[in-house]
Amino acid sequence: MARASTAQPTASRAPSPAPGEDIDETPFFDNVDELQQHGINMQDILKLKAAAINTVSGVNMTTRRQMLKIKGMSEAKVEKIKARCFFSTTAVICSSQGSSFATGLEIQEKRKRVLFISTGSKAVDTMLGGGLTSQSITEVYGEYRTGKTQMAHTMSVVAQLPPDMGGAAGKVAYIDTEGTFRPDRIRAIADRFGVNGDMALENILYARAYNSEHQMELINECSIRFAEDKDFRLLIVDSIMACFRTDYSGRGELSERQQKLAQMLSKLSKLSEEYNMAILLTNQVQSDPGATMTFVALPVVP
Repeated sequence: MARASTAQPTASRAPSPAPGEDIDETPFFDNVDELQQHGINMQDILKLKAAAINTVSGVNMTTRRQMLKIKGMSEAKVEKIKARCFFSTTAVICSSQGSSFATGLEIQEKRKRVLFISTGSKAVDTMLGGGLTSQSITEVYGEYRTGKTQMAHTMSVVAQLPPDMGGAAGKVAYIDTEGTFRPDRIRAIADRFGVNGDMALENILYARAYNSEHQMELINECSIRFAEDKDFRLLIVDSIMACFRTDYSGRGELSERQQKLAQMLSKLSKLSEEYNMAILLTNQVQSDPGATMTFVALPVVP
């Protein structure tokens, strides 16, 4: 994996990042509270929020079966909520005609809202076509001690920089599954970019995940935070698989592990589209004992 650039900052000191600076402030999503204007009572809206469904788009992304699992939700209520969201003229994922379909021009216009965040390395940015992009998930994987967490720390600062410095002028949510987050590293990286260390740390929302269930709960909490604060631009999970490897061991639990992992990745994918977020996942490769029997050149898998 390419290393982050070590070029020294210019003599002039950059101003502390101000979330939202030089970014289109038009709301990218509609809060689920908007449904009250379409005949949905507040009690049902609160039930949706309790289930980590905080936007109109989030309702459209949730299946009826999942919504029926919410305490107090009947089939009639679910159908009513779904209908109001589908035909709502304020729904972000729907066109102005109240349909899930949109023209290519409408999609092109929406894609103009996509954000690019530099990785801090010109070589990596080139490989990624400009850096990390919002509405997508980027996975960085490699062997132990190859710089994955270092890149996550760097991205935590770069995302806060103004667009003309390769950032997205926003806040960062950081889920740490291995206890490797170091505030002193954030300060050092912030100093490299001429950013106030205290301000950089203040703009990072950090949480430590201790198991895979807790990790999913934290991702759901991120959904609530993102709905309340529209300044978040990047979500980092370092690393995505660490908790799963300890919670599920052996081939007998492989199927359940993959199902839970698929659910988590689906949730992250929806978050990236729902809130116009860039998502960075780190993952560690491991050896495949059977690969040497199939003449594979590099017997490691993420």
